[in-house]
Amino acid sequence: MTPVEFRRHLHAHPELSFREHATAAFIAEQLAELGIEHTPVAGTGVLARIPGRKTAAGDRRAVVLRADIDALPITEQTDLAWSSCNRGVMHACGHDMHAAVLYGVLQRLAAEADFAGTLFGLFQPGEECNPGGASLVLAEKPFEGYDIRAVIGEHVEPQLEVGTLGFRAGKYMAASDELRFRIHGTGGHGALRSQLKDPVAAGAELLTRLIALNAEECVLSIGRVEAAGATNVVPDDVRMEGTLRTFDEREREIIHRRIANIAADIDKRHGTSTEVEIGRGYPCVVNDEILVKRATALAKQTGLKVEMLPLRTTAEDFGFYCRVYPSLFYRLGVGPGAGRTHTSRFIPREEAIDTGIDFMSRLALQILNRP
Repeated sequence: MTPVEFRRHLHAHPELSFREHATAAFIAEQLAELGIEHTPVAGTGVLARIPGRKTAAGDRRAVVLRADIDALPITEQTDLAWSSCNRGVMHACGHDMHAAVLYGVLQRLAAEADFAGTLFGLFQPGEECNPGGASLVLAEKPFEGYDIRAVIGEHVEPQLEVGTLGFRAGKYMAASDELRFRIHGTGGHGALRSQLKDPVAAGAELLTRLIALNAEECVLSIGRVEAAGATNVVPDDVRMEGTLRTFDEREREIIHRRIANIAADIDKRHGTSTEVEIGRGYPCVVNDEILVKRATALAKQTGLKVEMLPLRTTAEDFGFYCRVYPSLFYRLGVGPGAGRTHTSRFIPREEAIDTGIDFMSRLALQILNRP
């Protein structure tokens, strides 16, 4: 099976986070046909392992190549011949492309295996929602006893042309937290305000003060507000939900405390009581600076265009790997005509698969064959 055929099969049969049962079975079947050793990981993931022919006794060096495999709850509207067969579910973030690149790399290097050490191919489930498949993979300690030289991942990027790769050294993608608030008050007739402890007024002030926390490296948005009253009815409760993105763990904790203090201050003045729930999500993606230097140099040597990237306020559970091992997460150009990710008409250019395979293969070999 070619990598493009592999990608089209995944695209036609998408599955949501932590439900990738058929996806994992398909991947395992294709790896078995190539004679590649593989085991289940994190429930619905697959971990492939290829030992290099040049590996000396006691050499535990290894590289992990990671691709995510889950899809999104989106109804596809592309009219592609291989569009989703599962209504309401779509590979709208390019995870099918990531998996196809990884499959192509494993296909190529299993046939040659002309390297020292061990190559792991990680088809990871559940990137799109907490707790993140990466955290579950690491909890199983599948790389214990190995000298992991690098964990490498990529993500499609429609703002980059095919043949272009994007890199950033150091902190790159944000840590993410889910915010939930429930403001309890005393509702009643909207015309009799002296009888109220108004949760709507308290919620409005809370929203305004939360939004004021936004800064260059702190993004906070409230996306859901529920106040089930009427024109002349103030409800007893108001609910709000939102997201927080930060780039520094110390700053993250400071913002958490500020959120709690703001809610307490508003309650004191309005007579309300606010439940504050901060669901800790993924850590910041921090790229190893040495790996970035090597990767950018390699990309230029192979004739690829390289762009250095700005901070990105979206999040990725790849950040969990960055906490444990030297890691690199870069962008693979799929062309501006692809449209936007997380939309029903996202169509990345498949020519990018070959670019991704060639570069990731070269990078893995370069790292493994270094003394």
